[in-house]
Amino acid sequence: MTTNEHLAGLLRGVELRVTQPRLAVLAAVHELPHADTDAILDASRARLGQVSHQAVYDVLRALTAAGLVRRIQPSGSVARYESRVGDNHHHVVCRSCGAIADVDCAVGEIPCLTASEDHGFTIDEAEVVYWGTCPDCKAS
Repeated sequence: MTTNEHLAGLLRGVELRVTQPRLAVLAAVHELPHADTDAILDASRARLGQVSHQAVYDVLRALTAAGLVRRIQPSGSVARYESRVGDNHHHVVCRSCGAIADVDCAVGEIPCLTASEDHGFTIDEAEVVYWGTCPDCKAS
């Protein structure tokens, strides 16, 4: 479990004011990798007792803009959030149940893949989503 002192230090490090909703949402993202907004809302309410949907959305937007949280949205899925940022990792998604797991960068350098044509862009990140069936769905 991530401590409030650690989370407060992360917020201060990106010049965000430390508030109870920000601490609760950031803790939820750290504790629930690839969680959707509803799961983050439930976890935040468990910590605070009451917090609005809008407050959670606003905090997630601020944390994402500050680089403390990464927003991902695999095709056909709602937005998900994770605390693993800055390393250009990828994801594998189960076609059956929607489970998501991290996959380290294919090459280990950013970007992981070299585009066959950059069209004049300066490319600094590559996003790859692998699709398949998770072990639990495969077994059933």
